Amino acid sequence: MQRMGMVIGIKPDKIAEYKQLHAEVWPEIIAGLTAANVKNYSIFLREPENLLFGYWEYHGTDFAADMQTIADQEVTRRWWALCAPCQVPLASRADGEHWAMAEMVFHMD
Repeated sequence: MQRMGMVIGIKPDKIAEYKQLHAEVWPEIIAGLTAANVKNYSIFLREPENLLFGYWEYHGTDFAADMQTIADQEVTRRWWALCAPCQVPLASRADGEHWAMAEMVFHMD
């Protein structure tokens, strides 16, 4: 299992919309993430900096393939089309990233 964290900005005027979207996440989105070996997924909001921090645990063996499977789903593309206008990707993110991946520097069980 691999613990993964990621960060992205959020537009202040889109926070309420983003919260509402995630209060009613489509079951197909949850099913797609589960099928792609993602568990224990949480998103946190930090105000007033307007940052979102995502955390999940990846339980698969081919992260790139599993993420491509998610990206290839039509329902995922519709979901991202709703979420993306709320988000502000970090300038420092790596090529190909929307959310900027973060290095884990500490964990306690």
